Amino acid sequence: MATDVIMPQMGESIFEGTVTKWLKKPGEKVERDEPLFEISTDKVDAEIPSPAAGVLKEIKVAEGQTVPIQTVVGVIDADGAGAASAAPAPARTEAKPQAKPEVKAEVKAEAKTEVNAEAKRGDEKPSPASAPTKTEAAKADAVKPAPSPAPTQTGARPSSMTGAATSAAPQRPTGEKIRSSPLVRRLAKENSVDLAQVPGTGAGGRVSKHDILSAIEGGGAQSRPGAQTPAYAPQAASRPSMPPASQPAATGAQAHSAFESAVPRERMYFGNYSVEPMTVMRQRIAEHMVASKRVSAHVYSIDEADVTGIVKLRSQKKDEFERTTGSKLTFMPFFIRAAVEALHTFPTVNSSIDGTNIVFHHECNIGVAVALDWGLIVPVIKNAEEKNFLGLQRALNDLAERARTKKLKPEEVQEGTFSITNPGVFGGLMGLPVINQPNVAILGLGTIEKRPVVIDDAIAIRSMVYLTLSYDHRVVDGAVAHQFMSKIKHILENWSEGVL
Repeated sequence: MATDVIMPQMGESIFEGTVTKWLKKPGEKVERDEPLFEISTDKVDAEIPSPAAGVLKEIKVAEGQTVPIQTVVGVIDADGAGAASAAPAPARTEAKPQAKPEVKAEVKAEAKTEVNAEAKRGDEKPSPASAPTKTEAAKADAVKPAPSPAPTQTGARPSSMTGAATSAAPQRPTGEKIRSSPLVRRLAKENSVDLAQVPGTGAGGRVSKHDILSAIEGGGAQSRPGAQTPAYAPQAASRPSMPPASQPAATGAQAHSAFESAVPRERMYFGNYSVEPMTVMRQRIAEHMVASKRVSAHVYSIDEADVTGIVKLRSQKKDEFERTTGSKLTFMPFFIRAAVEALHTFPTVNSSIDGTNIVFHHECNIGVAVALDWGLIVPVIKNAEEKNFLGLQRALNDLAERARTKKLKPEEVQEGTFSITNPGVFGGLMGLPVINQPNVAILGLGTIEKRPVVIDDAIAIRSMVYLTLSYDHRVVDGAVAHQFMSKIKHILENWSEGVL
């Protein structure tokens, strides 16, 4: 009996996924719940277990392909008697439709019209005064250009989607609900694109990420009527002024030009370099970081704290802590606890921006950056203010372990209100991290090292750490940022809470 392997839905706001790696080859045996393939979504990378035991009979979606949820990506022969397909088959046509049915019908009608007209030319001569035939009228309608949209109130250049598939796609009826993911809606908002004007090629007419990026790169669908360009991303500043012919960024000439700039001409003939495509996670990180630098007005504040007392406490308690709780004692819970207290005192740092509104979050959802061999991810400790020291350490260890084994759920990397990153664990003296959107601040921790410092006019050797705060100057002012850092410093230098 054959069992279909489908692309799962990894969260309410996720409607497609990319197959990044097949862990089994066609013809190999697989046990139920054994990891079968890996996927990457807008939120997380995850290993997907096999839905049944048997033999992997066929791979329908090759590595690197992106398909909507519920798409059949492979087939398992539960009896193990089916013949295995040696090569991956292309994705099913319904997973990534290249053109709307109306477009195909229109192209066929035009081709048929040309054949009929060619056959008639040998039998009869058209009279100049005669009215156009039905076939000629149909052909004229088929090639008739669509009217250009009227200019918007924002002054954005009205333009149409490039390519036959997009230009001929029908518009949605007025009032019809637009189906899209939060990522797509965010990209549309940042680039002032009206989603109602973007034809959706996803499941059920959903506007996918590919659709919105094509709209942006190809000149974009008509801007929202009456929409105002956000103050933080002016239309003129968000995209450099270029002639329409050079606007698309995916042409062969531009790709070759970029390649030449990355590899000097004199080195191109010796082969002393290699080129690898970005992984899906690397692409998501790149998009997220570039968007953050474009959106937020980054400002940085640096301070240092004397954590000698914390270092001594951890040294004294780490063995007992691990023996009693089964968890290793790290420095991160100390910094999380200090950050939570400071966020309560200065709630502006625990906020986000929605248009021209500031959203103040009453819960402290702390995102902690976890370095992976293949990238970076920021799992979130929800309601950190409700957890004691042991609860923070256990939550941190659990999320970090599941991040490294690709077991995180999408909701565990969402809804963060403040982030912490720790380059110090790799020996970094300090760092200036990029704000993790939609937060307005991120705390960077340097390495803890012994340094000579002056205390009461005497030189002493103390365990010191540099603290850096990257914050969005649209919301957080320098005075608030430095007061926030001083609060964290005071808590760390005067630690009074036990660890057990």
